[in-house]
Amino acid sequence: MAGVAASLNAVSLSAPSPQAPGATAARGRLLVPAAARRFPSLRAARRVVAARAAPVDADDEWGKEPAVGGTSVAEAPSEAAAAAVEVAALKQKLKAALYGTERGLRASSETRAEVVELITQLEARNPTPAPTEALTLLNGKWILAYTSFSQLFPLLGSGRLQALVKVDEISQTIDSENFAVQNCIKFSGPLASTSVSTNAKFEIRSPKRVQIKFEEGIIGTPQLTDSIVLPEKFEFFGQNIDLSPLSGIFTSIENAASSVAKTISGQPPLKIPFRSESAGSWLLTTYLDAELRISRGDGSSIFVLFKEGSSLSI
Repeated sequence: MAGVAASLNAVSLSAPSPQAPGATAARGRLLVPAAARRFPSLRAARRVVAARAAPVDADDEWGKEPAVGGTSVAEAPSEAAAAAVEVAALKQKLKAALYGTERGLRASSETRAEVVELITQLEARNPTPAPTEALTLLNGKWILAYTSFSQLFPLLGSGRLQALVKVDEISQTIDSENFAVQNCIKFSGPLASTSVSTNAKFEIRSPKRVQIKFEEGIIGTPQLTDSIVLPEKFEFFGQNIDLSPLSGIFTSIENAASSVAKTISGQPPLKIPFRSESAGSWLLTTYLDAELRISRGDGSSIFVLFKEGSSLSI
């Protein structure tokens, strides 16, 4: 019986035990799952598990973050382009509204209201918030296109002598390097053409405002015409005056004028110094770009000027 018992004990120790799924038996050893035996250490197992747990789909519920230079940043240039188109359209509307007004002299109340509205819209879109800090833009010759300054209206003409004396141009030339300003009015008539101008210095008082101090007035030397061109008639105090009977007289004047034209044209201009302390003014620039300037002065006066040679001045 002792031999039988020893044989049974030997069979029980050598017989395989039931294996759990994924497990491998080892004689005299603890059974370990097969998946666990693939990792040399627990730390390596954690690394593999973490790698497998990493998301592979970037389109999660939050979406991708916009990269620098993406759609949100690219929208800025398109908005700036749209604003530039809007400003260009407003400037063309202003130019059209000023057509035929003779720098504001002939503007009706309706036209003046339209001009003021366009000016207000442009001022709200001023691309140069500090004009006195952009002297390169201010520099150069500016042609007056419109003004509400009533003191200029007598120079622009009252309608009585318009056929005989014409204002060809009113301009302002700014020399930013020397802080100098010259205002000039050019006249022309049947006998001669001339100009009246003022020289001044300006001081910067704020990002938009300059103080102007007039130094002298200049009356240009008349340039006599080689031929006298007179209108057939002109209006004077509400009456039409016929000048055709005077054509023979003016022919004689023309012959005499041509002989003295060279002598007069060679004379220097007449300069008149301004010694009064009150000979000054101030100017507030409310809109400025490369071709348009809008300024406001004493008495709420408005000045609209086009840069010489720009598309607006043509």
